[in-house]
Parts: sequence; C-alpha cells; structure tokens
Amino acid sequence: MTSSSDYSDIKFEIKGKIGIIKFNRPKALNSFGGNLIPDIIASLRVLNEHPDTVFTVLTGEGRFFSAGADVKGIPGAGEVFKNDGEKKLSYMTRFAYATELLRSMIDHRKVLILALNGPAVGGGAAWFPGIADIVLASSTAWLQCPFSALGLVPENGSAISFAQSIGVHRANDFLMFGRKLSAQELVNAGLYNYVWDATGDEFQGKVMDFLEEQLKGNDGKSMMEMKRLQNAPIRDARMIAVVNAIDALAERFVDGAPAERFRIKRAEMEQKNKAKSKI
Repeated sequence: MTSSSDYSDIKFEIKGKIGIIKFNRPKALNSFGGNLIPDIIASLRVLNEHPDTVFTVLTGEGRFFSAGADVKGIPGAGEVFKNDGEKKLSYMTRFAYATELLRSMIDHRKVLILALNGPAVGGGAAWFPGIADIVLASSTAWLQCPFSALGLVPENGSAISFAQSIGVHRANDFLMFGRKLSAQELVNAGLYNYVWDATGDEFQGKVMDFLEEQLKGNDGKSMMEMKRLQNAPIRDARMIAVVNAIDALAERFVDGAPAERFRIKRAEMEQKNKAKSKI
C-alpha cells in the first residue's frame, strides 16, 4: 500500500471510504510543474484498485486549486526541427502525460469528487471539472481559461466536456473569450454542485463532512455502479476528444502562435516584477 511519503508534489491520504489527493505546490499555485502530474496519475491508479474506497477527492493546498501551466516556460522553446512533421511529433510526445492523466480520470471506477479550494486557471480549470462526477467549491473558486489569449486551444477535450456541462453557448463564451466565471455563475450554470463560503481547513472540513454524510445514507457500490452506467456509453467519445485536442494543440505550436504570445506574456510579467521591486 502506498503512503503520502511516496509522492513529492501531492498529499495522499485515505480516510475510511474516502481517498484524498491534494495538490501540494502552493508556492507555485499548484501549477503543473515538478512531479505533480505523475503523482496524480500514480495516486489515481492506487485508489482505482483500492478495495474499500468509494470517493476519490481531488483538491489543492493553499489559496489556488491550480494555476495550470507555468507561463515562464514553453515546451520546445529554442529547439530546432528539420521540418514541421518532426516539430509536431516532438510536441505530441511532450503532451502524452496529459493523455494518461485524462484517461486515468475518465476510466476511474470510484466516484470522482473535485473539491475546488480556490481559483483555477488554464489547464487547472479545463482538465478536471467536466470529468468529475461531483464538483464542490469554495466561494473563492472562480475559473478562467485564457487559451485564445495564448494562441492555444481548449485542452484535453474540454471543448466538449464544458459544452456538455454548461451548454454550447456558455462554453464558447468561457473558452473562446477567456471570460472569468465566478463560483456563483458556475453554480447557476450547473457546473458546481455545492458552494461553501469557506476556505482552507474550514472548506476541507465541509467537504469531508458532506461526503461522510452521503456515505451514511447511500450504498457505495450503488453509487459507483450508477457512475459506470452513466459514463460507459460516452467513454470512447471522451477519449477521442482528448486525442483530437492534443492534435490541435500540437498544430498550434507548429504554427508558432503560442511561442510569440508566451514571449509577450513573460515580458509583461517581467515588467510588473520590475515595477514592484521599485516600490
């Protein structure tokens, strides 16, 4: 059996029938760096096979759930490729980890609970809500996906998962224009199931109390079987959406649009940091 010490960038814990995966890079706003994604994949695998758990909770340490990718770096920056085909293959190889993360969530047998302890941006906002079975959130948990502003596309099937969750037109507004949606808007849209005006340990406590209450009144195997019946017919379509999104994302990098937009974003951040240092 695995323990929290087996991971470097998550906190892993099992409390009765509840498995908890807590992103643990708070100083980096739980952005996708270090060993975070491999740790999530590994822990999802453990909980998928655990004989006793019913709920798997994804949440974050600190004030953010996840800031997504780190704009300080861009995959393949500075590399020279012989042709566009080689360039695309290089990017698709780099994105393979995302395919396995999404597959791990899509195929996860336990009831997947997303507990948004705070805001989420980019991949942090796009990859998880549409795949989760239940979404619990702090009132501070706004979402924003600035993909178009960075020359990207909605990642890992999120164009489809958001359209299914909140409707096509609202999803287009959110994903195309990068509009920030508040927790209240997301409750009204049907993406969030429950929102609590709490943060930090208080929020995590409310999540645990809520889930334990559900376990008292509901049969765990029945809940997992309901999930299977609901998700099995759309499993292949979800995976195809992930693959199609990775293909489209790689093409964007071949075109070079993200590199230029990331360069501009880095320059803006450097200017802000210089201005702060003068104060």
